[in-house]
Amino acid sequence: MLSRLSVIAVCLAASLSTVSCQTFRRLGTCPTLGCVLPPDQQDFLPGQQFDIRFEVHAPANGSEAFNGGVPDEKFTVTITKEGGKSKTIAEFFQLKEPAIEKWTFSWFEDLFAQDAKTPSVVNVASKIYRRVALYEPGKYTVTLKYYSGKTTTAEWTVRPLATQKKAKNIIFFIGDGMTTNMITAARLLAHKTINGKYQSLLQLDKFPVLGHQMSHSIDSFITDSANSASALYSGHKSTVNAMGVYADSSPDAFDDPKVETIVELVIRIWGSAWGAVSTAFLADATPIALTAHTRSRYQYGALIDQALHGVTNYSWTKIDGPDAYFGGGAEQFLPGSGSYLGKDYYAEFAKKGYTISLNKTSLQAAPNGSKALGVFCKSNLPVWLDRNIFPENLGKLSNDPSGAKAAAKDLPGLKEMTLKAIDVLHTRGGKKGFFLMSEAASIDKQMHTLDYDRALGDLLELDDTVRATVAKLKALGILDDTLIVVSADHGHGFDVFGSADTKYLAEQGDDRKKRSAVGVYEASGLSQYTIENPGISYNTGPNFPLNWDPRYVIAAGMGASPDHRESYGVNKTGPRVPAATIAGRGSSDYYASASDNPEGFVVNGTLPVDQAQGVHSLTDVPVYAMGPCQETFGGTYSNIDIFYKMATCLGLAQPTNKTISGNGK
Repeated sequence: MLSRLSVIAVCLAASLSTVSCQTFRRLGTCPTLGCVLPPDQQDFLPGQQFDIRFEVHAPANGSEAFNGGVPDEKFTVTITKEGGKSKTIAEFFQLKEPAIEKWTFSWFEDLFAQDAKTPSVVNVASKIYRRVALYEPGKYTVTLKYYSGKTTTAEWTVRPLATQKKAKNIIFFIGDGMTTNMITAARLLAHKTINGKYQSLLQLDKFPVLGHQMSHSIDSFITDSANSASALYSGHKSTVNAMGVYADSSPDAFDDPKVETIVELVIRIWGSAWGAVSTAFLADATPIALTAHTRSRYQYGALIDQALHGVTNYSWTKIDGPDAYFGGGAEQFLPGSGSYLGKDYYAEFAKKGYTISLNKTSLQAAPNGSKALGVFCKSNLPVWLDRNIFPENLGKLSNDPSGAKAAAKDLPGLKEMTLKAIDVLHTRGGKKGFFLMSEAASIDKQMHTLDYDRALGDLLELDDTVRATVAKLKALGILDDTLIVVSADHGHGFDVFGSADTKYLAEQGDDRKKRSAVGVYEASGLSQYTIENPGISYNTGPNFPLNWDPRYVIAAGMGASPDHRESYGVNKTGPRVPAATIAGRGSSDYYASASDNPEGFVVNGTLPVDQAQGVHSLTDVPVYAMGPCQETFGGTYSNIDIFYKMATCLGLAQPTNKTISGNGK
């Protein structure tokens, strides 16, 4: 039986990803006792392969108790194209009728049931139809009939055909968690103003097209990096923690109904090269979602195996690994508990002809004609600020990618990894082109810990990488053939509201007096980050701050945060840990950390006390575009439309596919 004995644990561990942590639901995509997955209001690319799951629920107890807990196993399902005749699913897709599957799960109806530890038990009858596709554009209605008269319907829309390849290559940059407010703040830090006029601009400011995307997930208006990446890469919304699937209620986190991603499509249709670059660990949601099919983003080792081999016993297209794969996360490659089945995944990649790089020096020396794996540290890469301004912090780590108890110091940044990936993909893709995703991951990770300097440093690194990428594509003669898209997966409630006098703040003894150091409106003054700091030379280039530690700094904050102490100045000794537990007060009861910004003042949190970090926000996020099809990215639209715009530009909406065969495992 699949147990949901703690809704909070489910939300954290993502064993189901079907419960919203505040509004408890039996199955997030299924408000009735009959479930159609994909559910109502979903879009499809012509020829895109996907699975269909039907579930009939029979709650055995609780407020929804029905039919004595016995699910209807004789349910029927039809599909009707607008203007056509209804057919059974098996008849429409020319498949054999699958066998009935049965299982039981439990859930809590509300906080009272959770406190009382009285879950509601649900018995399920289900069928799944594997590897189907819709080729004709238009509207389709799927109707599930069960319990002698109950009906659940789903309206699906197949987008228009687009078979012409308008862009040879696509480079998709993702600033994880990046918002317009953060971009504005980063511009202020790195670019000088005179009388209110900037003397230079970000590379993003020079893009010809700007749009905005709405990031809601399928059953929550606050999304995470997994289901937002799934929407961006597949055009199908999902639930929190799920990637490449519609989350069902089954016991197996890997058998949920799947949907084909843009990487799988571009390989199947054009045979293009592809790659992923991230400053996070490679099994993290944004890079791994390109090939992942699971409702649990935390199955790290298995997901690295999926990236190399495809879904075990179920590959709708031949996945033979990425052509370029650069980032952190040695734990999933070193043999041991973090890797899939304890295997050595450096060796597994080497068996498939990969060159393996464990530092920047070996990465730069790797041949462009071979598949390339680069894993440069355990966990996430140290952020730009520590690599370039406070390198002494790197020596405190034990993150060597070889497994040695040492610090990884010969580290590439996002720019070095991205430019090398372009070399490899351009060489290997040839006339068939390539798709590259490059992620600045720690914009998000440092925003979570309220470390705004480190977050904005990584945003400036992203902008510098985009600038270098444009120059690289020009040098290779492929800029006009390449669509460049820069966006985010979700946002944070961050903004700048003034400046702060760090010297005055530190010397005041009273918290309320410390707050007098914050200057607002006319007292906020001008940016001090572009004024050279005497005696200190960073040598980090013209598009970064000259001074990361001025007396007068930006005063910034988050709309959602734990209790913490704030002094606004840069943390020189390493990334922040804003909240911590106190001995004797519980392991999930967080207070402002006494060791973080001890000279600062206490800021009361706005989140439940079991949250140690800030959380994502509702805000729409920007989309920048340059190159073929750039004009289609203006306006405001759903996150799934990013996928359809890219797929249309690559000519992936095909009218037929003779290779499909349904009801695979």
